[in-house]
Amino acid sequence: MNSLINASTIEAGFAPLATAAAEAGSDVGSPLANISIFLVFVGVTLFFVIRASKNTSTAADYYAGGRSFSGTQNGTAIAGDYLSAASFLGIVGAIAIYGYDGFLYSIGFLVAWLIALLLVAELMRNTGKFTMADVLSFRLRQQPVRIAAAISTLAVCLFYLLAQMAGAGALVALLLGIESGLGQSLIIAVVGSLMIFYVFIGGMKGTTWVQIIKATLLIAGSAVMTIWVLALYGFNFSELLGSAVENTGEAALLEPGLQYGADLFTKLDFMSLGIALVLGTAALPHVLIRFYTVPTAKDARKSVVVAIALIGAFYLFTLVLGYGAAALLDTETILAAPGGQNSAAPLLAYELGGTFLLGFIAAVAFATILAVVAGLTITASASFAHDVYAQVIKKGKIDSAGEVKAAKMTVIVVGILAILGGISAQGQNVAFLVALAFAVAASANLPTILYSLFWKRFTTRGALWSMYGGLGSALLLIAFSPVVWGRDTSFFPEIDLALYPLTNPGLVSIPLAFLLGWLGSMTSKVSEDPAKQAEMEIRSLTGVGAEKAAEH
Repeated sequence: MNSLINASTIEAGFAPLATAAAEAGSDVGSPLANISIFLVFVGVTLFFVIRASKNTSTAADYYAGGRSFSGTQNGTAIAGDYLSAASFLGIVGAIAIYGYDGFLYSIGFLVAWLIALLLVAELMRNTGKFTMADVLSFRLRQQPVRIAAAISTLAVCLFYLLAQMAGAGALVALLLGIESGLGQSLIIAVVGSLMIFYVFIGGMKGTTWVQIIKATLLIAGSAVMTIWVLALYGFNFSELLGSAVENTGEAALLEPGLQYGADLFTKLDFMSLGIALVLGTAALPHVLIRFYTVPTAKDARKSVVVAIALIGAFYLFTLVLGYGAAALLDTETILAAPGGQNSAAPLLAYELGGTFLLGFIAAVAFATILAVVAGLTITASASFAHDVYAQVIKKGKIDSAGEVKAAKMTVIVVGILAILGGISAQGQNVAFLVALAFAVAASANLPTILYSLFWKRFTTRGALWSMYGGLGSALLLIAFSPVVWGRDTSFFPEIDLALYPLTNPGLVSIPLAFLLGWLGSMTSKVSEDPAKQAEMEIRSLTGVGAEKAAEH
């Protein structure tokens, strides 16, 4: 999820974009128009959140929205949770500059959902209750596995939150034309407070409606821009491609290799990124928790099918928008901005529709960040309150109201940490945080999930070795990689302590996590309860005993 080889960022592209806006002043767009459109969105979502807050008394209401969402609604919310606005900016920019190679990001993000559909969605929904740890600890020792799962979940959510909060502050600063660091810090605090209110009051129901609205607006806005671009070329995609090549003077825009060339480390980097994206998506905690908001396994499957359709359409839009930016904008103009290629999408919006379309796209982009942040926060609070506080600290001896109270207190703590982290991450290259989130999810979570669901001999030792080994190796490799040290785009560019040559740990940490899970299970002298294993297998495949199963 970061751009690995070049200076751009895929998921954390808002900070440079805000810097560009600060230097450019108000040459592009109107801060008043931008913020007006943004406030309309906030007002609409607040209405739904307050309305949803009337029924969040039980744990099922707060964590899973009372399992009242249809497959279509939940699929739209999943798309809203997954389609990052920064991803939108980064991919459009990557295609505008690197053409074919830039579109590979879109392909990776979409293909990843096939694993979620075929291996994870239905089985997770049947076996679990509120969190990923429900599945992982079903037939293993509860306490150590829940603690490990909670640590992994909080690690993924924390790195995502830092990047998204910094991006949110930068984007709103762009909308308002604020240049000072103090002003952006104040904006991050306001955005964080708004997020805390959404999740504290509305729980999963409120969060889901924010995500549904955001997904609708983002896809609709992208569709309008896509149709607009195609209309300029008589809906002839070949003519659009030809114009992009002619405008940029780069014939290789339509061929592979412009970004990922023949260098060995470049190829290994791309392979590592692809593995992390494809395998990490199916193990992201804030995506997994959405499978528990539907009443039946059938709805869980439909959720993923709807999400794939919406996400697939969106990434096809990015192909047109990327080449549209290449055809209609000067490459030098895009790259000259401190935001680099991440500026392509808003510059294209301004080129097409002027101030209003730019304001709409900017407001939708902020809505996207707010929806992702809300999803991450509810996931983090559910993980701590349900897995650690209720099951480990209280040993399950806590009522639903007490668990919801603990979750709400956790929301406040997580929100404050996100605000402080977002403020501290201003102006830094926070792309590695999001890349690490995918790498951690793929390394620590996916091997344990698949082993738990499909391997009878999997043991508690295997789970702990896999989760802690995957988490630890991913953290260690990132900590000593060029993402952090020694490059112009590194966190510490002046110091070169990079011992690991690649910028994504997935190529090493993911196979290592699978190996550790197998090795830990094979060397374990304690076998797990065969009755629980059989129960889990039957329940995961049939849904017997799952939440609300009796009603369907």
